[in-house]
Amino acid sequence: MPDKKTNRKLVTVAMLVAILLVAIDVTIVSTAMPKVVRDLNGLNLISWVFAIYTLTTSVTTPIYGKLADLFGRKKIFIIGVILFVGGSILSGVSQTMMQLIIFRAIQGIGAGAVMPITFTIIGDLYPGEQRAKMQGMFSAVWGIAGLLGPLVGGFLVDQISWRWIFFINLPVGMVSLLLIVACFHESFEQGKSHSIDYLGAITFTLGLSSLLYVLLNAGQAFAWNSAPVYALFAAFAIFMVLFGYLETRVKEPMLPPSLFRIPVIVVSNLVTLLASSVVIAVTVYLPIWIQTILEKSATSSGLTLMPMSVAWPLGAALAGRYMYRIGSKLTAVIGTVLVSLSGIWLAALSLASPYWYFVGIMVVIGFGMGYAMTPTTVLVQSAVGWGMRGAATASNMLMRSLGQTVGIAVFGTIFNNALSSEKTQSTSSSAVHTAMASGIHLVFVFVFFIGIVTLIVSLLLPSHQKVIAQQKQVAN
Repeated sequence: MPDKKTNRKLVTVAMLVAILLVAIDVTIVSTAMPKVVRDLNGLNLISWVFAIYTLTTSVTTPIYGKLADLFGRKKIFIIGVILFVGGSILSGVSQTMMQLIIFRAIQGIGAGAVMPITFTIIGDLYPGEQRAKMQGMFSAVWGIAGLLGPLVGGFLVDQISWRWIFFINLPVGMVSLLLIVACFHESFEQGKSHSIDYLGAITFTLGLSSLLYVLLNAGQAFAWNSAPVYALFAAFAIFMVLFGYLETRVKEPMLPPSLFRIPVIVVSNLVTLLASSVVIAVTVYLPIWIQTILEKSATSSGLTLMPMSVAWPLGAALAGRYMYRIGSKLTAVIGTVLVSLSGIWLAALSLASPYWYFVGIMVVIGFGMGYAMTPTTVLVQSAVGWGMRGAATASNMLMRSLGQTVGIAVFGTIFNNALSSEKTQSTSSSAVHTAMASGIHLVFVFVFFIGIVTLIVSLLLPSHQKVIAQQKQVAN
């Protein structure tokens, strides 16, 4: 039998594999989407392939985070991996865009468990400064996934079939499952009566789904000033208000309101929300620009994204190592400054932009995300004790997923409206080509403004001295 130290190392490996499994999804799928769209005929539905995944991830993340606090980390983690792998296999056999969208929803439901529970388990296993270094390492996996995703995705699309971008998740998921079943032994109190916040989960799902649907369809399926748009916005407002009310009344809320009375959690989560929307814009629309506008191969677009994948883990590792020396606030601000600079660079993108231009953008945004994400995750976890750490971590993962969900919906609206506007004037291929370039450029201009707001919000983080004092208070 492995000793306790060896078990911890093996569990850490299992968590790294699990995060890689989920993190690689966005980059590998975005690289393959131009080919998928051509095979399944659904350019107008491309945003839904990403949006439905991030929606179901967003909805289920806080639920799983709470369930992990109620029933233990191990059981919920295993359920999440099985759902993710099952959804992947179904996605790989899809025959229509609608089938792909439905199966991507199942994938997202599984990812909603893997994301928060992985970071929660690491938060449980490693204390204090060790936790910061480990979270930096785990944040770095997103960069490694960004490196592997485009390369593996491009190779599979060009040499085999886009379907294998989903099938490849099966062996990777099995490795993580076997390690966690064999090596993770948690001490958890059994037999305690628990209540699950079903009404909170339902109202949250209905509210977020209403917002997502209106953002993806307004201006296309129906006009912005039409009754369906007003009705959907009203439904979003009503369900979210109801959700907030229910969370203050139930015994064990899905998303405890007390978390949002802690300033460091509120600001950290807001930074995560905004920064995540920037990343989804780059990973989804830059491959489309390279493959469709510049007419390069899927492998070429994957190679173009590679610099971000190298810079992100480097930035995360440096942030995790030095944030306790230079301060968590300064570390996060450095990251948001770099994210803002990448937004400026994206907004200036043109058809004449040389290759080094793309490399520069990817390096800057990679370092920015590494520096911004690591301290915010650690700050959220350190602000609460064990009993709330699952829900607190889930709130941060929720903001990451929500940023991607709302981001892809908003960006999809901008892109589709530009494409539809041009099509009403001309149906020539050159006109559509121009419309796509215009739509993607508008998306990047919007990303620039989001980057500026992210920087402003990060300046509201409490000083490092206040953070350390709060951590000591929680520990006592």
